Amino acid sequence: MSESDYVLDHVMMRVGDLEASLDWYQTHLDYVEYGRWEAETFTNVYLGPEDRGEEDAVIELTYNHDTSEYDMGDAWGHIAVRVEDVAAAYEELMDAGVEDYRDPESCGGDYAFVTDPDGHEVEIVERDHGQKWSLDHTMIRVEDADEALGYWTRKFEYEPNGRWESDTFANYFMKPAGASERAMTVELTYNYDGRTYENADGWGHLAVRAGDLGDAWEELMEREAEDYRDPESCDWNYAFTKDQDGHEIEVVTPDTDVMDD
Repeated sequence: MSESDYVLDHVMMRVGDLEASLDWYQTHLDYVEYGRWEAETFTNVYLGPEDRGEEDAVIELTYNHDTSEYDMGDAWGHIAVRVEDVAAAYEELMDAGVEDYRDPESCGGDYAFVTDPDGHEVEIVERDHGQKWSLDHTMIRVEDADEALGYWTRKFEYEPNGRWESDTFANYFMKPAGASERAMTVELTYNYDGRTYENADGWGHLAVRAGDLGDAWEELMEREAEDYRDPESCDWNYAFTKDQDGHEIEVVTPDTDVMDD
């Protein structure tokens, strides 16, 4: 596979009120709609900052027509968006009526958190690259740091893109070799106390992009990735594997990328 393969394409989150969620992201983060897929029982909408770059990730909001409430669980942590000034960005959101969740002062001034209408946590991080509110990373919790780092390295050829270790936990940021600084990273959070986590239904999956679905799937099978939903079972539109902790990872191609919808 090429250096651009397996870049993170999107993160999927389930929402109980599609119009409320669209209003929240479009009003507060200035997101625009890049694609929509209407099925008989659900709707998928893809959102991101205007003028999205080739390696910029988006969010996928999934609305199931018969369900309005979801459990966030604790296996997924948050998405993070970029700003030039955390304090100013947080004040802007507060002035717009966003609920005060974790302000910059409570986070040492380095970052802050808000929540969307369904309770998905959105971290605000200070970066000197990327568009305002563009996706910086998605955090997932892992039960064994060595296994998780090995998984992303061996299966997807990811490389370390930063780490932070404290007395009780460690954060490891991973992204594909050769990916631009604007590409979204995956943040692996490892708590030292041996806790386990629940994959609930409020979060769906991470998606990685590949040039050819068949070749990518064959390569993943050779690397002993889990055969969860193969391309044939998905009508050759996409496929799914899982990491060692059960987080679902979708494989998509440019033919199914939301920019072409």
